Formats: sequence, C-alpha cells, structure tokens
Amino acid sequence: MTSPIDIEDGGTSVVVDGEPGPQTEPEAKKLEGRSPGQLMWIRFKRDRTGVISAYVVVFFFLVGLLAPLISKLYGKDPYTVYADERPDLFDSAGVPLQPNGGISSQFWFGLEPGNGYDVFTKLLYGIRTSLMISVCVTIATVLTGILLGVAAGYLGGRSDYFISRVIDFLLAFPAQLFFIASMPVVVSLFVSPTDETPTYVRVVALIAVQWFLGWMSLARILRGTSLALREREFIEAARVSGASPWRIISKEILPNVVTPILVQSTYMLPGFVTAEAGLSYLGVGIVEPTPDWGQMFSKASTELVMQNDITYMFFPGISMIIFIVAFNLLGDSVRDAFDPKTAR
Repeated sequence: MTSPIDIEDGGTSVVVDGEPGPQTEPEAKKLEGRSPGQLMWIRFKRDRTGVISAYVVVFFFLVGLLAPLISKLYGKDPYTVYADERPDLFDSAGVPLQPNGGISSQFWFGLEPGNGYDVFTKLLYGIRTSLMISVCVTIATVLTGILLGVAAGYLGGRSDYFISRVIDFLLAFPAQLFFIASMPVVVSLFVSPTDETPTYVRVVALIAVQWFLGWMSLARILRGTSLALREREFIEAARVSGASPWRIISKEILPNVVTPILVQSTYMLPGFVTAEAGLSYLGVGIVEPTPDWGQMFSKASTELVMQNDITYMFFPGISMIIFIVAFNLLGDSVRDAFDPKTAR
C-alpha cells in the first residue's frame, strides 16, 4: 500500500493517493500541501466520464431553472390547448395531421395527441417539476439522515437503540406500495375528497411520502461511521477538554462524514426522480394540466398515443434515460474521487 505521495528515485514517477501519474517531483511536492478536498477535486477532474456526466446534470438543472425563459423565447407554453386554438392541425380524433406527431419548425417536438399541448415546452416544465420535487426530497432526507444517524452513532445507549429500531421498522415497509397507498391519504388530510386538489398539495404530499421512507439508508451509514469515529483519539481529546456533545458532533464528527453524505446523495436524487415519475405515471402524483415527466409517460401509454404517435414517448424517455445514467455515473466518479482505492 502506497503512502499519499510516493516518489521514486529519479523523480520521474509519482504516486498520488494510490494513483500513478506523470507528475514530476516538484509537482508532487505542490500536491503534498493540498487539503483532502483539493486532492478530491484534482482526482475528479481527471475522470472524463465524471466531468462529462457533471456537465449533463448541470445542463438538465439549467433547463429546469430556465424553462420559463426558454418557453418565452420559443413563443409557446405548456398550457395552451392547440386542439382548440388550431383545430386545422388535428384530425377528428385529436391526432396531429402532420407525420411524427406534428414535428415542424413551429413545433419542435410536435404536438400531444388529444389536447394538443406543445411537447417541447411540456417536457421543459416537466423536467422542472420533477427535479424540483426530487431536490426537495433529497434535501429533507439528507438532513434527517444526518440528524438521526450521527446522533445514534455518537450518543449510543438508549438513543442508538431507539433510532436503530425505528430504522429497522421503516426499512420493512415496501416503499413503492407505501407511496401509492399513502398518497391519497396524505392528500385527503389537506383537501376534501369532493374538492379539486391544488397542485401545491400534491407536491407537498409527494415530498412527504418519499421523505418518510427515504432517509433510513443514509442514517444507517452515518450511524456506523459515527460509531467508529467516537472511539478515535481526537474525539476523546475533545471530551477531555470539556467540549459539549453538540460541539463535538458539529466540529469533529460532521466534517469527517462529508464523504458518505455526498456520495449517497448523488445516488438518492435520481432514485427520487424515478419514484416521483412512477407515482405520476400511476395517477397518484402530479396530474394535468401541470407538466411532469411521469405524466408524459402516462400519456404516452394511452391507446390514442400508442396507435397514432409512437414518437411522443421518444423525447421524455430519452431525456430521462440520459439524466439517470449521467447522475449515476457522476455518483460513481464522486465516490472514486473521495476514495481512490475504489477506482476502477
């Protein structure tokens, strides 16, 4: 096993954090004073797959954030019912007359069969909706996992026992079935079954049900890491010096669990994206007229679309595949950057 920086005689070959490289001895000495975060960033920049994946992920987030601006420049929105506004573009069944779903210079991704929504702007706003919900769920689950996982690991005793039993209990729930069954229940707490459910209520319900069964895996990882850290010398020294448990957790333990938090977060977010899309696909998530990724898949699976416009599934399907693959590859690259021993 090599030391963080191992220089061979002659100064022509250097091993940095377990990785051989072409650096010269002066370059290696420059790296010698770098912080772990700086070394992680250097390793990440060397990973072409990770860098490309990061650009793809950033592109999707920018598309979501700038959806209103792009829609304004494009000159259309995802709410206009073109089957009523431009009936000359559709046949009697509501199917676009032009081939490939009406793709043209005017409608870049075509028109949706039935209501005739513009597919391009609907996809932009659908990405925006799905990513907004998934980011909120990820933030909520990460904060909960940090709070309970680190508390259980460091405090131990009854706190550890109680939190661990709660984690074991919740992990026994079948997540997808729970999401489907609980969504109508959570919505009914805010809105009467006889009233129309506002979009914000559905968004809150989606965040709540996914958060409820989403934080346990991170909490269990942080519990194990905190259990190991609390026996280390620097933690014992902090106790002897009279530091409070909160100060030890915030100043000593949390900085040492950043790695599992970041790595696990990059795996959790795409999972929440697919979960949210699945709930909307099944009709218990976001519904029309609010655009959503999963809602577009649901529309594409209807008989009218499948028989008359098979290209409608192409755009949301390809975009989701690219996003999920890119985020998973980014997660792998982040993990390898933090721990070069796991690099392929």
